[in-house]
Amino acid sequence: MTFFMRRFRLAAVLSGVVAAAAALAADRAGDAQDPAADALARDIFKQLIEINTTDSAGNVTTAAEAMAQRFRAAGFPAADVIVAGPEQRKKNLVVRLHGTGKHKPVLLIGHLDVVEARREDWSTDPFEFIEKDGYFYGRGTLDMKSGDAIMATALLRLKREGYRGSRDIILALTADEEGGCCNGAQWLVRNHRELIDAQFVLNHDGLVGYSITSEQGIPQEFDLSATEKMYADYQLTVTNRGGHSSLPRSDNPIYQLSEGLVRIGRYAFPVELNEITRAYFERMARVRSGQTAADMRAITRTPIDAEAVARLSREPDLNSLMRTTCVATRLEGGHANNALPQRAQAVINCRILPGHSKEEVRKELIGVLSDPAISVRYVADDGSLSDTAPEQRTQSPSPLLPQVLEPLESTVAAMWPGLPVVPFMNAGATDGFYTRAAGLPTYGVAGIAVDRDDVRAHGRDERVRVTSFYRGNEFFYRYLKALTAVR
Repeated sequence: MTFFMRRFRLAAVLSGVVAAAAALAADRAGDAQDPAADALARDIFKQLIEINTTDSAGNVTTAAEAMAQRFRAAGFPAADVIVAGPEQRKKNLVVRLHGTGKHKPVLLIGHLDVVEARREDWSTDPFEFIEKDGYFYGRGTLDMKSGDAIMATALLRLKREGYRGSRDIILALTADEEGGCCNGAQWLVRNHRELIDAQFVLNHDGLVGYSITSEQGIPQEFDLSATEKMYADYQLTVTNRGGHSSLPRSDNPIYQLSEGLVRIGRYAFPVELNEITRAYFERMARVRSGQTAADMRAITRTPIDAEAVARLSREPDLNSLMRTTCVATRLEGGHANNALPQRAQAVINCRILPGHSKEEVRKELIGVLSDPAISVRYVADDGSLSDTAPEQRTQSPSPLLPQVLEPLESTVAAMWPGLPVVPFMNAGATDGFYTRAAGLPTYGVAGIAVDRDDVRAHGRDERVRVTSFYRGNEFFYRYLKALTAVR
């Protein structure tokens, strides 16, 4: 029995109907123990949503300074509220709430930047905070200004109480997690490790801003992210001498590239489970039912049942846990309506399983394409292209420290009775990549619940349920107190 299997042996989960009813009732109750704290969280949330922090036209520094002003006004010493960064629009905020120093600090991380959003694509203004039909709407409501507001509120609330825990609590709100010149988490690790050095890290980004997966408002699981996939982009290119469109030839770069993209679309990387994903499927088999539960049990056995894999792969969230995935996300070709194309290009975005490198995946794509006319180049974070990709492999999972796990399980049990806490691999990429690489165990933890079929991060009409936000606000405050209780 592995360490994860021992640590995550679930206490008897309530029978399906009773557990679901209890969880739903608790979720709707809201548990607003401190209405003033919820009002503060909403005010901060609104302020952050209405500060544009996109890479193209926004300003992360404006958001960092706005939060810094709140902390200074609450009585945090100037020396404990630092705004710093390598670029004028991309500064980060680091705040420290001092404890007794009995234990090393805990670092809370979250990003202030958001992906692009166009008004014409949305039914609301993406940079206006709107509450309607039981949801908060706006760019960043899920990924992840809700989390930023919740973490800031927790520190302000603890400061107001005069709380001194067993360890310092450090909050870092950073730039460019979504892309750009100046990733804040990376910059702080490289240039100001002393500001953020900690025993472990809590990343509210979690599963793009939430940890509780629900179905029709009923919480199903609390995912503790202890590892994540690695992000990588590759540019596929076919070039040609072109010519007049009245004289078509068979060597058309658009056709060549399209055929290659179809091969990639039909290709499935091999199934590979690690300690975290194996434990996830083992435990979720006790929560799910019917064929899905049977298939989850089947894929943890040796040899893996191919039919079970095929059925589970139809669910995108489960498919992403079993294998490296690569998908075409951009496509362009040609230069005039009446000319044969001289160039066709596409971008392939990959999310790579731990233990594999970006160069390994680049070579795999070349093999799948099976066409030397299609070049495959790695796209670095700064947009530069290379014929080779880094050989660096994703980090091993963070160890499940009792100091993190035990207060989490007790807090979840108190707020969502019967809800299982399960280990999870984040299929996306977060700033946890940089903190894990720096030797800081990192865990995705957020008390926000989102329906499995309503994850709108990076999409149109991004939103979060109002009751879920307030409940997540209360959860994080309680968890921080449990995590830092003087023992």
